[in-house]
Amino acid sequence: MSDINKTEVTTFVLSGLTEDEHLVPFLFAFFLLVYLGCVVFNIGMVFVVLTAPTLQTPMYRFLGYLSMVDIVYSSAITPKMLADFTSKLKLISFTGCAIQFFFFDALGVTEVLLLSIMAYDRYAAICHPLLYVSLMTYKKCSGLVIFAFSIGFLQSVVQTSCIFSLDFCGPNYIDSFYCDVPPLLKLACSNSLLCHFITFFFVGSCAGGSLTTILVSYTLIVTSILQIKSSEGRKKAFSTCSSHLLCVSIFYGTVFFIYLRPPAKVLEKQDKAASLFYTVIIPMLNPLIYSLRNQEVKRVIRGALRKCL
Repeated sequence: MSDINKTEVTTFVLSGLTEDEHLVPFLFAFFLLVYLGCVVFNIGMVFVVLTAPTLQTPMYRFLGYLSMVDIVYSSAITPKMLADFTSKLKLISFTGCAIQFFFFDALGVTEVLLLSIMAYDRYAAICHPLLYVSLMTYKKCSGLVIFAFSIGFLQSVVQTSCIFSLDFCGPNYIDSFYCDVPPLLKLACSNSLLCHFITFFFVGSCAGGSLTTILVSYTLIVTSILQIKSSEGRKKAFSTCSSHLLCVSIFYGTVFFIYLRPPAKVLEKQDKAASLFYTVIIPMLNPLIYSLRNQEVKRVIRGALRKCL
């Protein structure tokens, strides 16, 4: 492939969410509210975790980091998607596409790893309550968070470098509302087999390894809870895990649907809906799930509201 062809595509055209102009005002208003909710709820969660004395434990610190990731993760996709609702031609530059994909990919993997760290934290708290303080020290928690961010951004460097070093000589139409691996690799003129392998490897190893950690942790947690004689004690132990387990189920279900199955044209609309769910909806749902299903967080929020009123 000549050097001319390698740099021929400098701008991509995004398909957006819908071609029905009658739906555009409703979708714009709806997703604007979702995005504002995502930002407000997650900032609120970070504020609550930082200021409430009763929430200065590893579990809530991890929750604070998860909220910070969700804010930036959603901001990498949603503002551009909202701007495209107001434009007939939805353009994104080659560099802008690479930057969007880099942050989306990096923070997506970071979130996956944080979810597995939170599962380990619940395992330590429920299965080894007497050793919890020594198992989850501030230094160890900080190290785990740094590990999650480091792996997330390093693997994103590799994936972004691989994908955007391919030849894109036309067409430049991305059948999605953001820059993601499957639609980008369909447009490559050069051999994309290596990028397919790298994507499968990182998704499989990061998401698969994280999911294995979560499954093992919860298997041990359930075994430990069932040994508790008091029904009230079992209920309390399960309640501390339910929020995390719900977030994990929603996130992993959509991620595996998109990335770990053979491509199929009949599922393209479902792919777009699933992508929309885990890029826009889930970052808004996470703080809601944790605040509505966690008694301690609800108690702190009620106390803060009483002081404000």
